[in-house]
Amino acid sequence: MKQSKMLIPTKKEAPSDAEVLSHIMMARAGYIYQISAGVWSYLPMAYRVIRKIEGIIREEMDNIDACEMQIPSMLPAEMWQQTGRYEAYGDNLYKFSDRNERKFVLGPTDEEPVTSILRDSIKSYKKLPLVVYQITDKFRDEGRPRFGVLRGKEFSMYDGYSFSADQAGLDEAYDNQAKAYRAIFDRIGLDYKVILADSGTIGGDNSQEFSAPAEVGEDVIVYTDGGYAANIEKASAKFTGVQQTDAPEELEKVATPGAHSVDEAAQALGVEPSQVIKTMLYLAKTGEEVQPVLVLMRGNDEVNETKVTNALDCDDIELASDDDAQKYLNAHPGSLGPVGVSEDIKVLADEYVKVMVNMACGANEDGFHYINANLDRDIRVDEFGDFRNVKEGELAPDGYPIKFTNGIEIGHIFKLGTGYSKTLGAQVLDENGRLVDMIMGCYGIGVTRLLSAVAEQNADENGLVWPQAIAPFDIHVIPTNVKKEEQVAMANEIEKQLTSAGYEVLVDDRKERAGVKFADSDLIGIPVRVTVGKKADEGIVEVKLRKTGENIEVKQEELVNTIQILLKQLSGSTDDNE
Repeated sequence: MKQSKMLIPTKKEAPSDAEVLSHIMMARAGYIYQISAGVWSYLPMAYRVIRKIEGIIREEMDNIDACEMQIPSMLPAEMWQQTGRYEAYGDNLYKFSDRNERKFVLGPTDEEPVTSILRDSIKSYKKLPLVVYQITDKFRDEGRPRFGVLRGKEFSMYDGYSFSADQAGLDEAYDNQAKAYRAIFDRIGLDYKVILADSGTIGGDNSQEFSAPAEVGEDVIVYTDGGYAANIEKASAKFTGVQQTDAPEELEKVATPGAHSVDEAAQALGVEPSQVIKTMLYLAKTGEEVQPVLVLMRGNDEVNETKVTNALDCDDIELASDDDAQKYLNAHPGSLGPVGVSEDIKVLADEYVKVMVNMACGANEDGFHYINANLDRDIRVDEFGDFRNVKEGELAPDGYPIKFTNGIEIGHIFKLGTGYSKTLGAQVLDENGRLVDMIMGCYGIGVTRLLSAVAEQNADENGLVWPQAIAPFDIHVIPTNVKKEEQVAMANEIEKQLTSAGYEVLVDDRKERAGVKFADSDLIGIPVRVTVGKKADEGIVEVKLRKTGENIEVKQEELVNTIQILLKQLSGSTDDNE
């Protein structure tokens, strides 16, 4: 392929809004073009990478007998209303009406339509288990699209769905997907962790997330050297609380002007911050219903809102506004507390609160706190539980100290169970002739997001560095001066030679200075560069590996064997058939 015939609009400067390495380099290298906020065009080089990723996914799905299909992006709202997700999905769901005022959504995920298809297509357990998937565009109205293609409003995604007549079938499909995911990400060349995760709006009880460690990752990965790994939303630590044994003292209200934080209140009251109860007021929403909820935390522990949402079994929670705090508790945040609150307000408390005695807390009066507040006598708690974010250094369930790193979510697998099939009536006859709900799993990989994940882990200050498995081309051939016929002829011969050996080759035939060509070559990140320069008349070229910078001179007749050896070394492969 001749570079002069390709659309690769490289730039010296990054867009002004580019904040992260992957966005900067893909924009500069002419891989992506922004149509509007969160909406991207994938230019020819990026699209070649995407096709390589899709090919790897399809091969690994074939290996586990998953079959590809296609579901439309425009979906009738009725099925989403039937499952309750039309409202529960929130503002991220694109909603619109056609000319006949029939309501539709743009699919951010496809549990509803695929369940309906299987409901109407499969009637007997003998046809199950069955795994179907698609690779298609998804739509989510992100309030703050950012970081290039990492968080956008339209993106490409692999989503798969398994249907079984029994739990064993679900377990097998789930395990097969997990193995396929590992094979996919290994082949792509990603560093990744498999972590416990929350199922969110997808639903189900069990899920695992595949996350690529990266500084710009918006997920916090909690992990240990012992193998424990979880998303911060799901992570737990060993409970180390010890029951306090002091005798309960008399409740007392104390003036604390200007004390709004835990530390300020502790200083004003002359107590340790760990003896102060932080009181957070949330509004829990389920459909149109709104329930005020107090969450009590020890000292400066942070509320894990996902854990709270799951405990309440609601659609969503949001932190109450100042007006809400005045409405329900007659005070502003910073002075809120659990003493004497209305029975209409549900009270959750972290398990560390349960062992405390003579606590300090807000008095629901601006500028005042209580000291010596105690459970049962002064404070009603409806439910205790693990409602806090874990901290670095605490012991994980495996007994090892917890560590944190940022990560990019690249894949997620869920055991959905029967939530969707029961609601939508997807049943089959079992071996005893009884109707049973299909048991479902769902599985997703962010295809276009993988571009950013790979770039974040591999790019350098000079540009992109693609692993060979997904690089747009294997080899970049550069004649330094296209005015010299011997260089052009040799470059064309090398293109034929390498193409015959099974490599994809891009030839920079542009009438540009050598320095421009080399800079662009580093920028677009093809694994191997072959330079046809001053020694062309001697039959010698220069071979450079983009990742390591290794540079050697090679005779043309030895070029194919040399590149094979170098690429094997680069990938760490010992397979002679590769």
